[in-house]
Order: sequence, then C-alpha cells, then structure tokens
Amino acid sequence: MTSPVAASSLKLYSYWRSSCSHRVRIALNLKRLNYEYKAVNLLKGEQFSPEYEKLNPIGYVPTLVDGDVVIADSFAIIMYLEEKYPQNPLLPCDLGKRAINYQAANIVSSSIQPLQNIAVLKYIEEKSGPAEKLRWVQHNIEKGFTALEKLLKPHAGKYATGDEIYMADLFLAPQIHGAINRFNIDMSKFSLLNRLNEEYNGTAAFQDAAPAEQPDATPTST
Repeated sequence: MTSPVAASSLKLYSYWRSSCSHRVRIALNLKRLNYEYKAVNLLKGEQFSPEYEKLNPIGYVPTLVDGDVVIADSFAIIMYLEEKYPQNPLLPCDLGKRAINYQAANIVSSSIQPLQNIAVLKYIEEKSGPAEKLRWVQHNIEKGFTALEKLLKPHAGKYATGDEIYMADLFLAPQIHGAINRFNIDMSKFSLLNRLNEEYNGTAAFQDAAPAEQPDATPTST
C-alpha cells in the first residue's frame, strides 16, 4: 500500500453520520490524501454558527478547505479533488461509463439523500408523526434503489460500473449504509446493491471512512 500524499493543508468539515461527508471521506482515502478532520455537530446546530456559515453559507456539511480554496457540496468537492489530485482517478476514461457514474451519483444526491436529511425528517415528524417519517424515507430510498438497480445492472462488475472503484461507488456506499443502519431497508430486494455493499465493506478506503470510525462518532445519538 502506498503512503498517503501530503496535500496543501486540507481540512474537511464533516459530521460522522452525514452521507454527504461520508462520500467525500471515501474520495480522500482513495486519493490517499491526508486531511484534518473538523467536526460539525448537526444535532447541536453548529452548522448555523457564524464562523461556519462564513465557509458554507447554506449551513450544510461537508466543506473542504484546501489552502485558500473553500468548496461546499460533496459533488463539487469530489470533482475538485479529481481535477487537482488526479492520482487514483474517480472517473473512467470511457465517456459512456463516465455518464453512468454521473447518473448514479445524481440519483443518490438529488433523488434520495435530500429527502432524508435532518431538516426534512424533522418537519415530517412534527407534522405527521414518527411513523410517517419512517414511511416517507423508506419509500424514497426504495424508489431510488429500484432505479439504481435498473441503471447499473448492464454495467456492473466487481463494483458499480466495472471492476474499478469510481464515483458511483462513492455515492452508493454511504447511501446503502444509511439505508441499512438508520432506516431499516430490506436489502434482499436489491440484489445488486446488496452485493456491492459487501465489496465496499471489505475495502479499506470505505472501512476507514465509515461513520463509526470518525472522531466525532457517538453511536448512541439519534
């Protein structure tokens, strides 16, 4: 295994349970980039502090600081890392396969994850109760997973779009992890995603990025 690459003062503002932060941690690990972990406790509202909002005006995680460059939004961060640190590429050279990676990442980041974030679930629980909150999130995850199974089936190999880890895997792994560990999704209905999850769980870059491995992890949190 090669040694981590010294990058110019990389700092990642992250929350251990955030799937958006999780996918960036995987990218940094795959790129073998050293970084400083800066915890932002979403449950305590630290994302709305004046200091953090100077970095990320919308008050989400993650935020990456690379010297004088500040990037918010996980998709933007991953694309930035891909362009600045080209080692261990996160996108295939083949344009068709690259497009599939974009599509899979977008299904997760636009059609699943935003519908399960803290603010949305808190609103639904306040209006309709905890049972409806769980039904809501399970419906949207299963809808997205059904689409991902159909999209990726013709392209999958060991990983989502072949035998190398690419962007689609970075978005899939945290979403599957959350579906299983937070929202009680029955993964037996999604044979491809279930198999991919087994691969992710056996890969060091994914293991080290897992929520429970982060310095701010608090397993008893809700």
